[in-house]
Amino acid sequence: MRIRVRCFATLRELSAGLTELELAEPATVAGAWAALADRYPALEPHRSFAQPARNGVAVGWEEPVSDGDEVAFLPPVSGGSEPPIIGLSAEPIDVEALERVVATTHGAVVTFVGRARRLADDGREVTRLEYEAYPEMAEATLREIAAEVEKRWPGGAVAVVHRVGVVPIGEAAVAIVTAAPHRGDAYDANRYVIEAIKARLPIWKLEHFPDGSQWKRPGA
Repeated sequence: MRIRVRCFATLRELSAGLTELELAEPATVAGAWAALADRYPALEPHRSFAQPARNGVAVGWEEPVSDGDEVAFLPPVSGGSEPPIIGLSAEPIDVEALERVVATTHGAVVTFVGRARRLADDGREVTRLEYEAYPEMAEATLREIAAEVEKRWPGGAVAVVHRVGVVPIGEAAVAIVTAAPHRGDAYDANRYVIEAIKARLPIWKLEHFPDGSQWKRPGA
């Protein structure tokens, strides 16, 4: 059978606005997603957050599809409660949620969490951290890095979220979860992401001390 698949907003940026797919019968919405993710691997980590629809009506993943149908995949609507798995967040990062999304089909999972630390490089006490980003560019950069990982390590998956705003001491400022069929690839992919973030992400941190403050590039 032949169907049309539409994606919107972030899902469109990771794939295409409109894709025509050939599916074997019988087929379901979940099968359409799987076929689309085979063509655009960067989509796969987003399945848990996507809302499927068939011919303009919201449906479940096991909904059957027929020849000529139009299937759509929608990201959470504005104001939704789902956190990003690739992007920026002004709220505390749910590291376990990122692991659950990325690890669904992989045995090797590596998690890196960079936390707001008490002492600066020069030994001064840090009372709190603030992160400021150029959000549009930062979001695009994180998606680029994730796509590079998925191309460089085929079959792998990545979630990466960087905190913005005030980050209390001890809380996660950045979380990176990489998964792959083999542990070596998962480790290598994780290191690639953090080094790419340090080199390319347009984000800056303001360290507050009892006697003043100082701007720095994270990782500098």
